[in-house]
Amino acid sequence: MLQYIAKRLLIMIPTLFGILVVSFLMIRLAPGDPAAIRFGALSQASAGMNAERGTQQAEKLFRERWLLDKPLPVQFGAFLKRLVTGDLQYLQQQDKPILPDLWRHLWVSAQLNLIVFFLIYLIAIPSGIFSAAFPHSTPDRIQTVSLFILYSLPSFFAAELLRMWLTGEESWAKLPVMGLHGDGADEMATWDWTVDYIQHLILPVTCLTYSGLAYISRQMRAGLLEVIRQDYVRTARAKGCSEWRTILVHALRNGLFPIITLFASLLPFLVGGSVIIETIFNIEGMGWYAFNNVLKREYDVVMATLMLSAVMTLLGILVSDILYGLVNPQVAYDG
Repeated sequence: MLQYIAKRLLIMIPTLFGILVVSFLMIRLAPGDPAAIRFGALSQASAGMNAERGTQQAEKLFRERWLLDKPLPVQFGAFLKRLVTGDLQYLQQQDKPILPDLWRHLWVSAQLNLIVFFLIYLIAIPSGIFSAAFPHSTPDRIQTVSLFILYSLPSFFAAELLRMWLTGEESWAKLPVMGLHGDGADEMATWDWTVDYIQHLILPVTCLTYSGLAYISRQMRAGLLEVIRQDYVRTARAKGCSEWRTILVHALRNGLFPIITLFASLLPFLVGGSVIIETIFNIEGMGWYAFNNVLKREYDVVMATLMLSAVMTLLGILVSDILYGLVNPQVAYDG
């Protein structure tokens, strides 16, 4: 297995490079210019020929500073140098590194999404197992309809409904709606700080959880139903195993394969965040951070965010492959 992991890690290097090239070209060829964004308003507000000439000179120096007047290969080489040396900077704020802000926003999204993933798998796996154990029963039908309704609800629509029903002085819950902490949270005692944090988490966590919960639960049900029809499961039943022992001991491990596969697609949300939910609830996570910097054409921020998401995707695929072998030792990595 160690040889397989080493091989996969080496394959990640050219893969990441290809992702960087494509991402860089997409961002640089998209409409919008950081120099125009920065100096356009100044040019319009300039009064007199001297002021306008000064603005044009400042814009020229800005382009030379960030090589925006150079060919794309030169700009990409300069970006790679900044990336390797850890010297990624804001374009609009001279000589200010992005890494401190990047890690701060990354931690906000990571702690939020770790809670979301835990709740999704904690609820979805038992729900899928129960639904597969009693297919087409009344509880299974009710659960299926409920989960499909949840899955079909757009997150922004659910967020607005929850804000109307559960926030404000007239609601019964009176939950906070903005940010992850209330005013003066730094001065609160530990217990009060924890209660305040949990209250602020309820709405965004709910909006981020229900859709993934519905999808993972249905995948768990479908995967387990397929395994239950296999011959070795029929053999276990023929030997006198109880239904729950047959499902939990003999069928569940292979039924987890679709869930493990989906883990690779969920992992990038740890660093990507959710633009819609973070914007609605004013949570300064990676989604909020990346979206606002896309509008400003902060190329280093956008590229760093895309690279982190790519790394997490590739690591998620690798972890999924490793978990296949842990769940079922018959899975071989030699091929």
